[in-house]
Amino acid sequence: MPASEKTLNDLFLHTLKDIFYAEKQILKALPKMAKNAESEELKQAFETHLEETQGQIERLEKVFEMLGKPARGVQCEAINGLIEEGKEVMEDFADSAALDAGILAAAQAVEHYEITRYGSLKTWAEELGMRDAAKLLDQNLQEEKKTDLLLTKLAEARVNTKAA
Repeated sequence: MPASEKTLNDLFLHTLKDIFYAEKQILKALPKMAKNAESEELKQAFETHLEETQGQIERLEKVFEMLGKPARGVQCEAINGLIEEGKEVMEDFADSAALDAGILAAAQAVEHYEITRYGSLKTWAEELGMRDAAKLLDQNLQEEKKTDLLLTKLAEARVNTKAA
């Protein structure tokens, strides 16, 4: 018996579960990144993003609620790998002038993953006529883009120079 054909709705729900899991893992990782960062500005950026991440999780929970589905994640190997890379950088470059540059680069890899996920989810929500969900997802997307831009500015203005 053939499996039922998957739809954009199915893909949307799967990806929503993926980013929900990812945000929960990021919520655990950000305090460690802030603790290990030497630059006060980088620490502050991580602490600010921790608060934003909590809000993003709440928005995702609202999207699940709109769908009438439980807010539940699905294991995301991509985010697990990115977070593991960040941990390795913190261990391998501890007490090094390059530590902050490595932590920042690892954080940007996570941001870029989130940006792609939220961009797709927002577009699919619009395609599926889920305007309210699209608005919530766009809020998360805009916060991720803002964080990525802040990290780029920190890298270019101070962190990479200090590591050189």
